[in-house]
Amino acid sequence: MTGIKYSSQMVAKPYFIFALILLAGEILFGLLMGINYLNGDFLFPYVPFNVMRMVHTNLLIVLILFAFMGATYYLVPEESERELWSPLLAKIMFWVFAAAGVATILGYLLVPYATLAEITYNSILPTMGREFLEQPTITKIGIVIVALAFIFNIGMTVLKGRKTVITVVLLTGLVGLAVFFLFAFYLPDNLVLDKFFWWFVVHLWVEGVWELILGAILSFVLIKVTGVDREHIDKWLYLIIAMTLVSGIIGTGHHFFYIGAPSYWLWIGSIASAIEPLPFFLMVIYAFTMAKQRRIDHDNKIALTWAKGTAVMAFLGAGVWGFLHTLAPVNYYTHGTQLTAAHGHLSFFGAYIMIIFTIISYAMPIMRGRPHGNGPKAQKVELTSFWMMVIGMLGLTFALTAAGIWQVVMQRMGVDPLSFMQTQAQIAPVYMVRLGFGVMVFVGLLLYLYSFFVKDTPLEESVA
Repeated sequence: MTGIKYSSQMVAKPYFIFALILLAGEILFGLLMGINYLNGDFLFPYVPFNVMRMVHTNLLIVLILFAFMGATYYLVPEESERELWSPLLAKIMFWVFAAAGVATILGYLLVPYATLAEITYNSILPTMGREFLEQPTITKIGIVIVALAFIFNIGMTVLKGRKTVITVVLLTGLVGLAVFFLFAFYLPDNLVLDKFFWWFVVHLWVEGVWELILGAILSFVLIKVTGVDREHIDKWLYLIIAMTLVSGIIGTGHHFFYIGAPSYWLWIGSIASAIEPLPFFLMVIYAFTMAKQRRIDHDNKIALTWAKGTAVMAFLGAGVWGFLHTLAPVNYYTHGTQLTAAHGHLSFFGAYIMIIFTIISYAMPIMRGRPHGNGPKAQKVELTSFWMMVIGMLGLTFALTAAGIWQVVMQRMGVDPLSFMQTQAQIAPVYMVRLGFGVMVFVGLLLYLYSFFVKDTPLEESVA
């Protein structure tokens, strides 16, 4: 017997499970890349570095989409106070999306990329070959079909049920996600135009509409585990989302530095980017204020820990580390160095992977018949995994930051700079440290997965 309010919420379960499986694969390929930085011939020619990187980044994107869909299927029925419009459609789209995702990853691993482009008829509508958007055109079309079916299903549920600020913000983010993905089908011949519009997908996803989805999920969990009045939550959510949209959309300009775009983007991008950390700082205040003002002491304490951790790590990764190298005069030297990788890893982990852990840690026990959350032993294991992953990712980020600064000094400054490969050889010891912390993150994830199988006394029985 589950503890859910609406039976259709169970649709979320396979989405969450598959997202966690993909996360394990994503981190594993990250570790393989870490080894490759130390031994350039590792697994070559069977799995070249460029293939590892495609799999690593594509798994990240797909797992986040799966988790967002699962979170939406779970919270929308509860927010709308009605069953999902079509649980069957949600189940069908899960298998369609999963099959397309697995087939694409296997294509990367088993078929040379040029051959993959040829056999998927990329020549008819060329979209392949761009970073993060390497998927064959046929896969992109599949993603659009899945997204449209998903948004239709959720939209019908929201329209027929209660409307809340959380569902409105969430649906706005989901529609934006689908709309901006359409730029993945636009491939101009001019390289400057290509990069200009490419950022309409990549930036406006991760620093725009995805943040709306993040805010909605975070607010839902905070309402459930703190009992704070919805009106209070709504005011904070509106403020954060407004600042996110204004700074995030205009902040796209910080990607237009030195790519051939007009020079006024140096000013627009720098000024808007200076504002971008503010919504994340507000998110930290928001999460901790809600926790302090909580009206209930929910037994699922680890879900609240993840929620607060999400706000802090998102502020550090997307806010602080983003700002470190986003001003045009600084970015002139740092662009494309390991500082970019440091920001990317910490921001994706803090903002999106941790909100995934937050909603899964809250919802999964309920779907497994534990409305009070996992038992004390399981939560203790999960808390250990929380700190292992957080410390591991911070250590990895500091290592990449040191490597990036070292890279700038040796390769891009001075009267006699070193070549790229000479610089990489000098940085190798830092890459060893980075790999060690990456292993810590992976072990932390394994502990997180193990926590769901810990034999424990249900909380309601232990309290009784």
